[in-house]
Amino acid sequence: MTPEEISAHQARYEGEVARQWAQGPSDGAHDLGHLRRVWRAANLIAMDEENVDNRVLLAACFFHDLVNVPKDSVLRRSASRLSAEAACTFLREDGFDPTKVHLVAHAIEAHSFSAGIAAETIEAKILQDADRLEALGAIGIARMFHVAGSMGGGLFDPADPMAQHRPLDDRQFALDHIQTKLQHLAAKMHTATGRAMANERTDWMLSFRTRLLAEIK
Repeated sequence: MTPEEISAHQARYEGEVARQWAQGPSDGAHDLGHLRRVWRAANLIAMDEENVDNRVLLAACFFHDLVNVPKDSVLRRSASRLSAEAACTFLREDGFDPTKVHLVAHAIEAHSFSAGIAAETIEAKILQDADRLEALGAIGIARMFHVAGSMGGGLFDPADPMAQHRPLDDRQFALDHIQTKLQHLAAKMHTATGRAMANERTDWMLSFRTRLLAEIK
């Protein structure tokens, strides 16, 4: 696609996302900025991969959180499936290649950590890597604390911030989320580029934790 075509598609997709999100609660961790960052990261990863369909990747990146379900909802595991269904409805009406709509749907369904669906196409693997990068580095830390606060959790356990003498509980303490999930994401990346980016962001995240522990000691 040309830069002009990408911009035109992106504008339409963002318009549809904004329209659907207006019907539900806002989520600072899943906003248009998040979608744009995922698309930028996906573009970087795609440059080092072969046979990537950028039209499929663009649509999947901007619609992967189309139905935004709160993390503490019983419907959370269904969020990616619901997003895929809503995205496919829009894309068919928007004139998207009907033979490739299912590729967008699979990428969206497989991106979710909680859904547990294996990514089988290169577009799905790239989207999953790009979305997981958002959980790491500086932006990952900001989103981690934001989500924990929105769910009523605390920053950390002041008596035992590293959970040395208690079970990890990332619903109660945001900092626990690094140990329960985030520090393991880099090893689960599908692409070499995504893994390298994830390793760098993980190092930064762990250095932040070291600094935080020094300040609260």
